[in-house]
Formats: sequence, structure tokens, C-alpha cells
Amino acid sequence: MNPVIFHNPDCGTSRNVLAVLEAAGYRPEIVEYLKTGWTRELLLTLLTAAGLTPRQALRETKSPAKEMGLLDEGVRDEAIFKAMLETPVLVNRPFVVTDRGVKLCRPSEAVLDLIDRYPPGPFAKEDGQLMIDAEGQRVV
Repeated sequence: MNPVIFHNPDCGTSRNVLAVLEAAGYRPEIVEYLKTGWTRELLLTLLTAAGLTPRQALRETKSPAKEMGLLDEGVRDEAIFKAMLETPVLVNRPFVVTDRGVKLCRPSEAVLDLIDRYPPGPFAKEDGQLMIDAEGQRVV
């Protein structure tokens, strides 16, 4: 199975994760969820498989979460989930699905837990931070 990445091309973390997958030789299916939106079943499946609650997957910065009152402690997960379905940007990214499981890959190094092979080293993120050294070993 090729990985599936729920991707936002405007997000540096999402771009880093996609770059890792492609440099490692995978041909991931790219789902731009801000364009496609979420179905209840898909989002519930991703959250459950990743072991996350809606609150844990809520994007708190650079999203309308605060303005929508979703950061208040008393807001129930059901309300957050409903808001995520209506406003896809509220879901943190990127989610990646492989044969090894499902993860919200923040930080981007988390994707390394989901793949069988790493990109050839040295490999760095957009900001220059090394992820894979010259010997092909995980740095972070």
C-alpha cells in the first residue's frame, strides 16, 4: 500500500512530510482535505486509528478555533468534531496512513515511524534541520 497523506500544501510540516515520503521512494496518494473536506466516517476513522480525540487533533493556531470558542475547556469533543466537519482547516495536519498505521505527523519526523525505508541521507527539513544523516540513520 502506498501511503496516503492528508495534506495542506501551504503548511511547512505537511510539505516536509510529503518530501520525506517522496524522497524515500513512495508515491503517496495526496488528499488536499481543505479542497475535498471531510466526511464524518473518514475523519472518525483517522482520529480513532491515530488514537486521538477531536480536541487533540484540533488546530489551535492559524485557524478559527479560538474565535469559534473551541479552545474553551468546557467544549465537548462532539462539538469540536462537528466544527471540524464544517470547517476542515480546524483539523491539524498532516495525517498519514500506511501499512504501519495512522499518525498525525507533527512534528514531521513522526512520519519516520510509519515507513519501512528512509530517504537517502543526508536529508533535511525545509528549515535545514537534519532528519536523516549521511549514513541513512534517523537523527531526530
